[in-house]
Amino acid sequence: MKLQAVIFDLDGVVTDTAHLHFLAWRRVAKEIGITLDEQINEQLKGISRMESLARILRSGGAEQRFDEPQRVQLAQRKNALYVESLRQLNMSSVLPGIRELLNELHVNGVGVGLASVSLNAPQILQALGLERLFDFCADASRIKHSKPDPEIFMAACTGLNVEPRCCIGIEDAQAGIDAINACGMLSVGIGTALLQADLRLASTDELSWASLQTFWLTKHRQQAV
Repeated sequence: MKLQAVIFDLDGVVTDTAHLHFLAWRRVAKEIGITLDEQINEQLKGISRMESLARILRSGGAEQRFDEPQRVQLAQRKNALYVESLRQLNMSSVLPGIRELLNELHVNGVGVGLASVSLNAPQILQALGLERLFDFCADASRIKHSKPDPEIFMAACTGLNVEPRCCIGIEDAQAGIDAINACGMLSVGIGTALLQADLRLASTDELSWASLQTFWLTKHRQQAV
């Protein structure tokens, strides 16, 4: 079976905006009297903005203090702070090995998709100078269920006109790995602590067309035995 597409998460895989998310959420949390630490921040990776806010409110025992319109305002406040911080992104903000990998995938006729829950994904890709290297980006505004639900990866497959079993998904968050596995794709985890990833790599430095080819062929030979 030929590898037809590779589908990427954005934060922590293509570029690292996780700290920018953290700083924006921490500022919003502080404004409502909640202390946001790195431990709580780890629970926010790979999930939607509103779900992130719900977890922050829960951590501070503030779930009953804010109704839905107020929560929307808080989420909008966080996003405004985050978008402002994106101005510092440029072509040098792409993580090691990613630009080269994207180019190699295109040369070898492999589709490239993005499955990010970030509503700012198109803006980020443009700032990084990568928008032309992605054949399809799933529209996060149309996604009803956050990772670990596989919906956004399924949407990326549909947009690329490929079957999940013919794809590799790349993630840095456990929720993302669970989503990839749930839709039947092979999963690559950036970070050795990720559970159930079919392939775990310490960093994007280890990602290359050659490494993905070897991984794909090895897994399918094993399945054929």
